[in-house]
Amino acid sequence: MSSVLYDAQGPRAKRRNIVLTVVFLVAVAALLWWVVGTLKDKGQLEWALWEPFFHSEAWSTYIWPGLQNTLKAAALAVIIAMPLGAVLGIARLSDHVWVRVPASVVVEFFRSIPVLVLMIFGLALFAEYTNVTSDDRPLYAVVTGLVLYNASVLAEIVRAGILSLPKGQSEAAMAIGLRKGQLMRLVLLPQAVTAMLPAIVSQLVVIVKDTALGGAVLTYSELLSSANTMSGYYGANIIASFTVVALIFIALNFALTSFASWLERRLRRAKKSTGAVVGPNDAEVAGTAGTGAGGTL
Repeated sequence: MSSVLYDAQGPRAKRRNIVLTVVFLVAVAALLWWVVGTLKDKGQLEWALWEPFFHSEAWSTYIWPGLQNTLKAAALAVIIAMPLGAVLGIARLSDHVWVRVPASVVVEFFRSIPVLVLMIFGLALFAEYTNVTSDDRPLYAVVTGLVLYNASVLAEIVRAGILSLPKGQSEAAMAIGLRKGQLMRLVLLPQAVTAMLPAIVSQLVVIVKDTALGGAVLTYSELLSSANTMSGYYGANIIASFTVVALIFIALNFALTSFASWLERRLRRAKKSTGAVVGPNDAEVAGTAGTGAGGTL
């Protein structure tokens, strides 16, 4: 079957693709065999290293508290960064120079700095100029770094999503007398949400993963740092601990992506809806109003 973007494969192409697929699967199987064999030779597959994860103590003492801190930092960053990014993105589209230029400077500045540098800067800032306790300081620093960086990225996503809409949408809205604020709120943003959703979800996944930087550098007790502590307590089972943590991160991000995919499909179906069904009586009234005739269908 062929289309505009894809030509149907001939017999030689089909045979070549089958051969390449088999070679790739054999290579993956060999790599997995080598990894498992190496771990077994190093003693990393012994039951004593994996057994703690089948008991509640490891989960209640290390994994669950670390996961709570990860979700707390990510949730706070998302709640603050999303509206801030939307405001900055809309401000970059303003017709007023005194609004557009400062917003552009803020976005480009924080988008160019690594998020880890922003976290370290936030930690020093809270230690020097605020009364935040040393216990809460790592959380504040992690959230600050995540908000400043991701808000600037989300601002670009919002701006690109709005600019991707046809100009006819804006022209039609202005033709019926809508002001610029109403145009943005009632016409452009609702339509741009669907286009922006995949990019926004990708950035939310980045936020969840970047919380691990706080544990690695700022001693914030999130999921990854809890795995370090846990591996030391259970006999240096580093491979087992980080494997479990990696699976938890995969499950979190997969759930977030699945929810976003469901939401995107729902929004697209809602846009395709035609609304109420017009009956014969409604059609008769419409014909009378439009032509002045009073005939029946």
